[in-house]
Formats: sequence, C-alpha cells, structure tokens
Amino acid sequence: MVDPLDRRGVEAVKQRKSLRLKQRNEGNNVRRTRIVATVGPASDSDEVLRGLVEAGVDVFRLSFAHGDIPSGIERLRRIRAIAPDLAIMVDIPGPKIRAGSFGTLPVTLSIGDEIQLDEAFDEPSTTERITVQRVGVLALLKVGDKIHLGDGGVSLDVVRSGSTVSARVSSGGAVMGKPGLSLPSSILNDRLPTDDDRARLEALRHEAFEILAVSFVRSAFDMVSTRTVLARDDVMMMAKIETGEGVANLDEIIAVSDAIMVARGDLGVRMPIEEVPHLQKEIVFHGVRYARPVVVATQMLESMTHAQVPTRAEVTDVANAVLDGASAVMLSGETAIGDDPIGTVRTMDRIVRRAEESFDYFKWGSGLGVQEVVGGVGTRAMRITAAITGAAWRAAMEEKAVAIVACTRSGMTARAISRFRPPMPIVAITPSEATARQLRSSWGVQEIFISPSNDIDELCDFSIAQLKKAGMAKPGDPVVIMAGSATGGAQITDTVRMIIVS
Repeated sequence: MVDPLDRRGVEAVKQRKSLRLKQRNEGNNVRRTRIVATVGPASDSDEVLRGLVEAGVDVFRLSFAHGDIPSGIERLRRIRAIAPDLAIMVDIPGPKIRAGSFGTLPVTLSIGDEIQLDEAFDEPSTTERITVQRVGVLALLKVGDKIHLGDGGVSLDVVRSGSTVSARVSSGGAVMGKPGLSLPSSILNDRLPTDDDRARLEALRHEAFEILAVSFVRSAFDMVSTRTVLARDDVMMMAKIETGEGVANLDEIIAVSDAIMVARGDLGVRMPIEEVPHLQKEIVFHGVRYARPVVVATQMLESMTHAQVPTRAEVTDVANAVLDGASAVMLSGETAIGDDPIGTVRTMDRIVRRAEESFDYFKWGSGLGVQEVVGGVGTRAMRITAAITGAAWRAAMEEKAVAIVACTRSGMTARAISRFRPPMPIVAITPSEATARQLRSSWGVQEIFISPSNDIDELCDFSIAQLKKAGMAKPGDPVVIMAGSATGGAQITDTVRMIIVS
C-alpha cells in the first residue's frame, strides 16, 4: 500500500513537471539572467563572434589590460559592427599588475620551485623567471611577502628581496597567458584612475561602448574621478568589488555607480576565501536592491577552458549565482582563450535557464523592502521612480499582468522595476539606441522598442501595439505601463497605468 504522503509527493512532482513542460510549450522559458562573454584570441574572429551572439551572449567584455590601445579600439569597432544591438563592456585594469606571457598552453609551477622575478616588458615568463610589467614594485617587496598569480590558485613566498627578487612556490598549479599578480595591498596605493587608465579613457572617449568596468574600486572617490576623466554621461560606470576596502565602502560605491561586479578572483585573494560566497550574496542583494545590475564573475565554468563539460561544482556555482539574484554571469578565460567559446556559452545558457525555473520570484520581490536613498545620496526623481516601480510590481503581481512596460530615457525606470525580479517580461520603450543596448545588461528586460514620443497616451498606444505584434499580449490581457506625465517632466517616472488589451 502506498503511503498517502508519498502519493501526494509523487503527484506534486508530476504537477511541477507538467507545469514546466507547459511553460516551455507556451514559449515562456525566456532567459532573464544575462550572459557576459570576454573576447580574446579564441573568440576574436568574426565567425566566432557571430556564433557567440547566436549562442546567447548579451554583453561582450573587452579587457584593456591586455595588448595595446589601438588593437583594443579596432576590436571594439569590429564587435560593434558585428553585434550592433548588444552591449559592449570595456574593462580598464586599474592598478592591476600582470606577468609577461606564459604562452597559450598551461605551464605548471610546482611547490618548492624557486623563481626569479624581474621587471620587464614584452618579455615572456617561464618556470624559472617571471617578468613583472610594472615599474618600481619589486623593490618594495620584503622577505615573507606573498604573491598570488591569476585568481589565487598559484602562490609564491618572497625569499630574497632587494636588487634581485626571488620567490618560492608555496601553492602550485598551472598558469597560462598573462596572469595578474596580486601583491600585498600596502604596496598598491595608486589612486584611480591610474596613468595607464587615463590613457585608455582618453582613447575611448569618442568610441561606441555602453559600460565601463573600473578595477580595484576602493571608494566613491575612485568612481567619481574615473567618471570625470571619461567625461561622458552615456556610459554606465561599473564598480568591480575585489578588495576589502571595496567591501567596507560598498554603500558609498553603489551610490555613485551604475552597476556592480563581484570580481571573485581578486576578492578571494584579498579576503578570507571562506568569506567569498557570503560576500557574493551580500553584494548581489545590496546592489540589486538599489537598481544596480550586478555581474558575478570569475571561474564560473573555468574547467571548460579546455574540457568539453563543466564540473558539477561549477554548474552548482552558476545556478547559485542565479538563485542569489545576480543580473548577469560572466565568462572570462572560458571564452577569451578557451577551446570552445560557443559551446561554453551554450552550456551557461542551459544552466541559467534551468536555475531560473527554481527562482522564487514573489519571495525575492517581497523581500526587498522599502528602497531607502542609497548611501544617503539621492534625488526626488529617484525616490519617485522607486515608489512608482514598487506600485507597478504589486499591481502586476496581483492582477497577473502579462508584461510590465517601462518607458525610459536613461534606462533607470527599467532597471528600477527589474530589481523586483517579476516573473512576467519587462518591456522597455526608449528613444535612445544607446539606452537600448545598455539594457542588455539588465535582468529580465525581454524586449526593447525605440519610440521618439514623450506623450504618455501615445506611449501607451505604442506599447500595446508592440506587445500584440510580438505575441506577448492578446485582448483581455492586463498590462502595466510606467511613464512620465506631462506635469512630472521627462526625467521623472511618476505615472503607472493598468491597461486591459482591447
């Protein structure tokens, strides 16, 4: 005889499977979490770039820590031509120090090996000699200082300092390419932007890209200074949180940033490793709560740099980032130097879609609470937008709206409603193509339409027509629309409407 509780459990599983199949059949299995892919030698060809777009990439990341500036600009322009609708993220190095290249194949550094460190540029690194591409830092090292290579998998202890610096491998492993060198934080007191960053910002000032990722952000001052040097209002400024100071000053950094990255590689080197998962959850929730897209990065599918399938731990890591509420997950070496960039993105896509099926949308939105003014800084327009998007989310949830429409110039309204993680699609209406591309980094913005109108009635009519045309709404369906009124002004989203499609 079957226990009634067991029977109920079996029936519940059947219902969940049935619901999941129904959703897929109805075409509702749309991925909401974004995928960021780093472009490098393995993904630089036009053919692979197009394949990555097809596989599901939303944002292309270009690291300006590698190669010369003209080559980086040329690559940026090619990507813009190939993927005109996607967002491009430019990542500047900050005070990051890199080793000379170990080559394109893994090189093993074994525990106990003693290696010489030399200041040199454009010279390769080997198992006997690591070249360091920064003037003056080696002279600051002391015996006993620890050096980490890459994301911290390989560590060395300084055993000889002065005119000749040597270090002994204390944690061995494989390295390749130009790994970063993490030195004691007391050595790196550079203000942002560094001189190298300034040169890159000058070159990028008139280029078409949407997001600037700033490395090793430690305070609000770092972000404000970098924004001032770039001198552009149309670029989203993303703060990479990868130091203890960045964690300690998270509130003030969020207040002056447009997006956040949890850069787990350097964060794990500079903070106790057991703290990283908890910091990830804290940074994601804190950033999303204040309508900042948050990217989780580093070693998400690291084994797929050379393997055909990821490890079970990596699959779990990606799924947990989605369940943590991350706006986007990022691939680094996997697509930059990996054997199969396109296959890796497809794998990431499958993992994310499955994780989203288990996401508790109502619990997330209900748990945000009232949005305070982040960091004690804000404007009346921001507070009004926060209140209106909160009302729009509640109305959409209660009436089971088929879509939430955000009419937005800067993208802020769409990002503000996105923080609630609603189960229905978010549709953005904007007059700006740059804003449309930037919204490719925001969770759940499923469709983006361009409209030059500012009149709220015209925007509502346009929105409904586009939803019907896209097959997202039919007669009788409720749709929630947010926009700015004639009295409120174009910069304030002060109106929310519930429209029943006719």
